[in-house]
Amino acid sequence: MCEGCNCSSLRKGRIVDAIKKGRTLVSDGAWGTFLQKKGLKPGECPELWCVTRPNDVLGVAKAYIDAGADMIETDSFGGTSYKLEHYGLANRVSEINKAAAKISHHAAGHENWVIASVGPTGKMLAMGDVTEKDLYNAFKEQVISLEEGGADAVCIETMSAIDEAVAAIKATRENTGLEVICTFTFEKTEKGGYRTMMGVTPTDAAKASVEAGAHIIGANCGNGIDRMIEIVKEMRKAAPDTPILVHANAGLPQNVNGVDVFPDTPEKMGQMVGELVKAGANIVGGCCGTTPAHISAMKKAIK
Repeated sequence: MCEGCNCSSLRKGRIVDAIKKGRTLVSDGAWGTFLQKKGLKPGECPELWCVTRPNDVLGVAKAYIDAGADMIETDSFGGTSYKLEHYGLANRVSEINKAAAKISHHAAGHENWVIASVGPTGKMLAMGDVTEKDLYNAFKEQVISLEEGGADAVCIETMSAIDEAVAAIKATRENTGLEVICTFTFEKTEKGGYRTMMGVTPTDAAKASVEAGAHIIGANCGNGIDRMIEIVKEMRKAAPDTPILVHANAGLPQNVNGVDVFPDTPEKMGQMVGELVKAGANIVGGCCGTTPAHISAMKKAIK
């Protein structure tokens, strides 16, 4: 692996440029459930596996690349100091995030992109938990480390509050050369529209993300492809010229004998991808419940 190397980025170019040339790209699928199948226990820090069990993490990344993904995330969703402090690891942000990026960089090779995962901190400005500067600095520490490890972009994901998303976008744009993807998680309201848990609409999220400097916007988690189609249409209307990424769940979970089961098969997701792209999505991938088989089916459908 090449620490801090951008040779692959130079060879394949930027994600936004590939989209401008007319490519529809495929991202990866769920990581958490995959790691659990490899032995990750409840209450264990997934990100620490990048240091203690790197081969298992590499196996997840390679499985998605082998399935046809054009880009791969990193095992760094909870990689800010605020999340890692729950495990007594706040002083290891740089080590863990660099390791996460190196692993995915190795799996991606020279033809595919690493879109490093950056999730919420769990802190809310509205509640007075932190200041804007605190959030900015936490994200800054993480994204600098991800770039040093070989990431091509960051995927700021599962966002619900505009102020936190903006802090992450600005921290990345002002301290790295990484492309910035920012996705929010929406829920369908009783009136039929979509909002995050903090009341943000797809239109609000799209406009705020672009204004803050995001190169790519979108939605992840919370919905299957059918609902993501509605969300994408709204975001496309709000941001006509900005690429959109969607990481959809394999449908809405159904509780079967106490276990959450995601109903959408790889075949079903593959069949629905065309409508998602028609609605305005430029990058499609999976979130909860999706597997390499789902990504393979989506890739075949796009081809």
